[in-house]
Amino acid sequence: MQFLDQEALTFDDVLLVPRYSDILPKDASLQTRLTRDIHLNIPILSAAMDTVTEHRLAVCLAEEGGLGILHKNMLIEAQAREVRKVKKFESGVVKDPITVSPKTTIRELIDITDKNNISGMPVVEGKKLVGIVTSRDIRFENNFDHVVSNVMTPKERLITVKEGVSRDQVMMLFRQHRVEKILIVNDQFELRGMYTVKDILKSLSKPQATKNENGQLRVGAAVTTGKETQDRVSALIAEGVDLIVVDTAHAHSKGVIEVIKWIRKHYPDQQIMGGNIATADAAIALMEAGVDAIKVGMG
Repeated sequence: MQFLDQEALTFDDVLLVPRYSDILPKDASLQTRLTRDIHLNIPILSAAMDTVTEHRLAVCLAEEGGLGILHKNMLIEAQAREVRKVKKFESGVVKDPITVSPKTTIRELIDITDKNNISGMPVVEGKKLVGIVTSRDIRFENNFDHVVSNVMTPKERLITVKEGVSRDQVMMLFRQHRVEKILIVNDQFELRGMYTVKDILKSLSKPQATKNENGQLRVGAAVTTGKETQDRVSALIAEGVDLIVVDTAHAHSKGVIEVIKWIRKHYPDQQIMGGNIATADAAIALMEAGVDAIKVGMG
């Protein structure tokens, strides 16, 4: 065994000596850049472990300004669903709200709202918005075989806005009309999204949250180098995952580098992290393969 004839230290061997400071804690900033496109208000990512990170922790951490990394020890569909839960939890705009048709029965409507934990849905015919139905509309409904068109608020009484309207304008409409949902439409009155007062208030109460350009909480997800990795990556990206983490115990390997190159080739704008590594050569190899961030530390 070879011994190095020089001082070697670990983290436990080192202490920082406190010195005078004229900076108050409230004036300190912990903002950092995880990748070129992802900024964090606190430099904390969660471990991609099945005992640590699923959607509940990912939501909490993103709300505080960090980023949760969903573990990969589940079926592809389950991990994609975890991403969807984070994305749906809070957003300035719900880009693809769940909808029903005028012919949907009250029984079917209740089943959908219970499964998705929502209180109301736009009603559409094709792409055209024709109304909205909420829990208030069916609260005293006894005949569950009635269809939605019998109880919904019709389009003539809806509060709608066009795409690109400012948040201040949306808040003014909420206060003016005392509604809980405002629908976004285009010039053809096709549904393009939805604001909810609940989401707006949540957003205002968490100004430090880590969000994308659509006001959705950001989330990462881990993948490995197995046979189903390409399908898993595609499913995660389809749900809007912000960061793919190619997560292995030893990332300076052919399998990891090939996965990173595949993701970069097929999804050139996707943010990618690779790890774990412990050497400069490994960092260079992952950067050349196309990662945006590197996870350092082994053992």
